Amino acid sequence: MKYDFESIESKWQRIWEEQGVFKSVFDENKRKYYVLVMFPYPSGKIHMGHVRNYTIGDVIARYKKMRGFNVLHPIGWDAFGLPAENAAISKGVHPAKWTYDNIETMKRQLKRLGISYDWDREITTCDPEYYKWNQWFFLKMYEKGIVYRKNSPVNWCPHCNTVLANEQVIDGKCWRCDTEVEIRNIEQWFIKITEYADRLLEDHSKLGKWPEKVILMQKNWIGKSFGVVVNFKLDDGRDFPIFTTRPDTIFGVTYMAIAPEHPLVDEIIKENPSIETEVRRMRKEDYKLRTSEEYEKEGVFTGRYVINPLTGDRVPLWIANFVLMEYGTGAIMCVPAHDERDFKFAKKYNLPIKIVIQPEGKELKPEEMREAYTEEGIMVNSSQFSGMKSSEALIKIIEYIEEKGLGRRKYNYRIKDWLISRQRYWGTPIPFVKCDKCGYVPVPYEELPVVLPKDVKFTGKGNPLESSEEFLNTKCPKCGSSAKRETDTMDTFFDSSWYYARYTSPKNDKEPFDKKESKYWLDVDQYIGGVEHAILHLLYARFFHKFMKDLGLVDSDEPFVNLLTQGMVCKKWVSMGSMLDYLSLSESSTVEELIIKISDKFKDLELKSVRDSRKIGEILDNNHLTLASNISLFFDAIGIDLPREEIVKRFEDEIGESVKMSKSKHNTVDPDDMVRKYGADSVRLFILFAAPPEKDLDWSDEGIEGAYRFLNRVWRLVVNSIDIINSVKSFNYEEIDSLSRKEKDLLTKINQTIKKVTEDIERDFSFNTAIASLMELTNTLYAFSPETEREKSIFREGIEKLIILMYVFTPHISEELWQIIGGEGLVCLKQWPEYNKNFLSYDTIEVVFQINGKVRAKAEVPVDISNAELEKLALENENIKKNLEGKTPKKIIVVPKKLVNIVL
Repeated sequence: MKYDFESIESKWQRIWEEQGVFKSVFDENKRKYYVLVMFPYPSGKIHMGHVRNYTIGDVIARYKKMRGFNVLHPIGWDAFGLPAENAAISKGVHPAKWTYDNIETMKRQLKRLGISYDWDREITTCDPEYYKWNQWFFLKMYEKGIVYRKNSPVNWCPHCNTVLANEQVIDGKCWRCDTEVEIRNIEQWFIKITEYADRLLEDHSKLGKWPEKVILMQKNWIGKSFGVVVNFKLDDGRDFPIFTTRPDTIFGVTYMAIAPEHPLVDEIIKENPSIETEVRRMRKEDYKLRTSEEYEKEGVFTGRYVINPLTGDRVPLWIANFVLMEYGTGAIMCVPAHDERDFKFAKKYNLPIKIVIQPEGKELKPEEMREAYTEEGIMVNSSQFSGMKSSEALIKIIEYIEEKGLGRRKYNYRIKDWLISRQRYWGTPIPFVKCDKCGYVPVPYEELPVVLPKDVKFTGKGNPLESSEEFLNTKCPKCGSSAKRETDTMDTFFDSSWYYARYTSPKNDKEPFDKKESKYWLDVDQYIGGVEHAILHLLYARFFHKFMKDLGLVDSDEPFVNLLTQGMVCKKWVSMGSMLDYLSLSESSTVEELIIKISDKFKDLELKSVRDSRKIGEILDNNHLTLASNISLFFDAIGIDLPREEIVKRFEDEIGESVKMSKSKHNTVDPDDMVRKYGADSVRLFILFAAPPEKDLDWSDEGIEGAYRFLNRVWRLVVNSIDIINSVKSFNYEEIDSLSRKEKDLLTKINQTIKKVTEDIERDFSFNTAIASLMELTNTLYAFSPETEREKSIFREGIEKLIILMYVFTPHISEELWQIIGGEGLVCLKQWPEYNKNFLSYDTIEVVFQINGKVRAKAEVPVDISNAELEKLALENENIKKNLEGKTPKKIIVVPKKLVNIVL
């Protein structure tokens, strides 16, 4: 009987669905377990990263169900997003159709993998029945005073007359029309997440098992720091407040700097138009790059000065690219002697350096400094604070500043309020109208949801919502006058910040979720997703949960008890650059030279004699310099008589670099192809076995083939032994009298495996080592030749436990094999096996007795036998006595617990 994975997998998926075995039912009398993998964006097809995520979650869900838990394991779609709108513009497909078509494709793929979802709880965030509650929450936030409007900079394309997302700006230009992008300030909606900053920090202590790196990333993102706001003065007498965590260095300020986006900059440009071009260039630079240590620090002098309130010094004011409006006041004091960034900037622009902290026992001189001195030391050049330790002076200077009314101590936060506005169509409409008489007025709750119109035009210019007269024109809910609807939509992170709670009662049309059911199911016991979500999604979800608690909707402080951040799925990739380096060529080399070099490296290749004097660079796509995307171009030029995949693999083996799978690198593997070729169980097994969940996984064709071979091996083990298995019942552990060594060994291996697999899953989801132990048990069962009825019953016991333990990893083949051996019911409804503590270690071991290295006898001895006892036992053995023939041993070698070798 052949292992026909295709028919087996479709059969059991149909049975599970027909019997509803994975449906979650609210039952307060049962222990619950809520396992959730971050829901996907329906971009088209699932990739191997998805396969890994959802397989990990599925193993946990199946395991917990077998442990007696009432498991909630739902799935849905994070369905709003920019790609759908881009598709509407470029392909003329409505975002809704594009999204729902992709959902159907991905749903089919997930079902084909056999993931144990309760599909009755499926949610889709672009469904008005879902985003109605986004709008409801937004209005609640408005009522609580944490929603407001203010001006904020955006990327603006003057040709398209629209706002662009950061990813739509390429080298400072619009991705669609290549027009130079401008930075404009427009009024937008914000949520005061900063009011929750301390709770978000403090409640890290209430989390369960979260990766330390995620907690650290969140702490750094929130960025709570203690310091002082100091009231410097502009040279025209206006206040110029700055925040600093280093007031001990304030006497060393030699220049000040403001962000290119600072409100003062536009005023300065009017006075000094010559700096406008430089300022505009800095504004277009990437925010993240601007703050990195490696990025070039640049600036321009404004012509203005600032007065230091403690020294009276008049220092120059610069506009610098490393200063951001997002932190503090968008203005900083610069102390080049004691800050490395300030030091490099000062050196570049020849600004003065003033030392105010000296290391003990050493004198620094500005002209000799090669880097800033940032450690503690003794204060100098600091008025009455000179001579103090800098740590002591820091507090004294804060007290002095407050006493003199020059500033105040303050905690500052790096985190800023959540900009919720998006000038796009495909998102949740913000439920407000703008009335000329009443201003911005909230839409009444009874009129929710405000539904996205379908009569919109996707031209790539302007906001599509503004093209729908029916949507745009409305009445003011307050005064009844003609009004305009808000055309901003919500950031899609809003959708994903509370979806986990909606799963607890997804069909509820009276409230976001049922309080009683959510109290039972929440919090999420195990959340699974990528570390890249540490400081946006995970932080927003934690904030949202706290807001829901403030509304009385939930009782707990945190949404997710435990968090697993899985590693990436990687595959070897060869860039054209690395290939040319390997062949000692460049883009200016000719194709003929390429032929010679490849012939030298790969002797077995048959290269046609092709006369081609073109330069290599002429046939390269410079936007995708990858071997996989360009190798076909070289086929024509070189005439390599090999399949494309084979030549790519040769270079991968030689110089391939393991990187995350991505379409741009042409190193992806299609899950559908793998499932068709090897089956879902083989794909699952490889994904789980190749690496621990939290580590990156290197895709290997040999690995997936190995997983397939193993399942075939298990299949043959059971099918070829079916007569033995069906001739007996499972072993009764009450019948343990006078077990033979052979029987004890197999029973011990079975129970050791149960214990190992259980502990590996429970402890840290070490699926790879759990699977390795199942492979060992398989080998043991293959080597076991049952002869007596009891041996056959113990063999059946091993087969049964192997099938049940394998089920959580490879459920389809396990259900089929269980049915073949006549197992009762479905494996998915069975209890997880318990190990027998009496069979976890071997009481006896087998040792060999040798004479001059040749085995003359074997004996079963206690596992704790001493070397002396072992030697005595060997010399007393009848076979040994017989073979010694009365000779006296010259030497006796004892290898503990293994052998005794008698040397004559």
